[in-house]
Amino acid sequence: MKKIVLSLSLMLGLSLSSFAQITLSDLPYWRPYDQRGLNTFETSKKDSTAFDGIKVRLGGGFAQQFQGLQHKNTATVNMQTQGGNEVNLNQLMPIENGFNLASANLNLDVLLADGIRLNLVTYLSSRHHSEAWVKGGYIQIDKAEFLNIPLVDKLFENLTLRVGHMEINYGDAHFRRTDNAHALQNPFVGNYIMDAFTTEIGAEAIFQYKNFLAVGSVTGGEVQGGIQNPDQRKPSFIGKLGYDNQLNEDLRVRLTGSVYTTAGSVRNTLYGGDRAGSRYFLVMDPAKVASGVAVTPATHFTSGHINPGLTNSLTAMVLNPFVKFRGLEFFGNFEQAKGKGRLGANDEPKDRTWTQLGTDLVYRFGSNENLYLAGRYNVVEGRLAPLASAPTVQNNKVNLERVQVGGGWFVTKNVVAKAEYVKQQYKGFAPTDIRHGGEFDGFMIEGAISF
Repeated sequence: MKKIVLSLSLMLGLSLSSFAQITLSDLPYWRPYDQRGLNTFETSKKDSTAFDGIKVRLGGGFAQQFQGLQHKNTATVNMQTQGGNEVNLNQLMPIENGFNLASANLNLDVLLADGIRLNLVTYLSSRHHSEAWVKGGYIQIDKAEFLNIPLVDKLFENLTLRVGHMEINYGDAHFRRTDNAHALQNPFVGNYIMDAFTTEIGAEAIFQYKNFLAVGSVTGGEVQGGIQNPDQRKPSFIGKLGYDNQLNEDLRVRLTGSVYTTAGSVRNTLYGGDRAGSRYFLVMDPAKVASGVAVTPATHFTSGHINPGLTNSLTAMVLNPFVKFRGLEFFGNFEQAKGKGRLGANDEPKDRTWTQLGTDLVYRFGSNENLYLAGRYNVVEGRLAPLASAPTVQNNKVNLERVQVGGGWFVTKNVVAKAEYVKQQYKGFAPTDIRHGGEFDGFMIEGAISF
C-alpha cells in the first residue's frame, strides 16, 4: 500500500525527518485490525516485512449503533422516598429506539527495531469514559538480534515475548470480541454474557512449533498496578496449550485450552475488565438507585453482562474449539470459573462456581466472503455473592440465557455493516432483585471501521 507520510510534529511534537514515518503498510509479526484479521489469533512468526528503519503505523477504529431494544421484569416493588417523592427501585429505566454513543479507538504500532514492536491503544470515546484514556501498551519481541547470540536467535524463530500492560491471552474469545470501537472482527454486536477480558501488567511468552502452541504469562493480577495491601496481592498465572492446522484448502481446525489462576487480589477483573462498556445500553438497569445518583449509560456501563464477583481468589478454565470448512465456521467457548470475592474486609467463606457455554456458527459467502450470516447461543449459570450480613447463606443458582441471530456485509476490508436480533432472559433471581423475571430483546444495527 502506498505510504502516507505525515509530520509527527503536529501530533507528538517530534520530527520525522531523521528516524520515522507514519505508514499504512503492514508491519511484521502483527495482527491486522481489518477483515484480514478475521480468525487470526496469536501473531504469526512469519517475517513478512524487511526492516529498513523505525516506522509508526497509525490506525484506528470507529463504531456506531442504532438500538431497538425493550426490556421487562417481574421484581417486587421496592419503594423509597427521594426528594419528597416515592420511587420504585425495581422499576426498569424507560428506553426507546435510538442511537448509542459512538466509540473511537486510536492505534499506534511502532516498529522500533528488527523484530521489536510497540503497541499502544487509546480509547478516544467510550461508554464508560467521556475523555480519552489508554487501554494499554506493550513491547513485543520476535527477534533478539541485538544480543548477537546464535542460540537465542534460533530460539526466537519459534518464540514471542510480550512485556507491558496488555490484554491477557486467556482463551480465544478475546480475539473475536468487540474492543470498544474495534468491532469489525466480531460477527455479532454484543460480546459474551460473562466477558473474560481484561488488561494486566506482566510478561507473556508464546512458543509456536509447526501446528502447536504454548503460552505462559505472569501478571500482577489486577487491571492497575499497586504497591499497597501486600498481604492481599498475589500474582496471576496464565497458560494456554493449542493445536491449529490448515488440514487442506477447505478445512482448518484449532483447539486450545486455557487456565487463569490467582491466589488472591485486591480486586481481580478477569470478568469485569471491559472498562469500555457493553453494546446494549441501559437494558435491565433501574430508573433510580438508592443513592439517588442519576442512572446513565456511563454509570451502568455493563448492561446485559454478568460479573460473577470472583474478585479475590480465582481459577478459570476454558476450552475453545474452532473449525472452518470453506465458508462455514464454528467457534465454541466452554468455561468454568471458581473462586471467591470479598464481603467488606472479609473473604467469602466458600468458593462459588460459574459456568458458561457459548457456541457461534457463522457462514461467510460472496466475493472474498464479504457477506455472512451468524447465530450464537450463550448461557451462564452460577451463584451470586452472599450478603455481608449473612455470609454463610448461599444464594440460589441464577441463569442467564441469550440468543443472537444476524449477519453482516464487509463493504470494504475496513468497513462492515451488521445487524442482529438478540433476546436475553434472567432466571433464578430473587423476587427482590430487579433482574427477577427479567428479559430484553430487539434488534441492533452497527457500522464499524477499523484500519
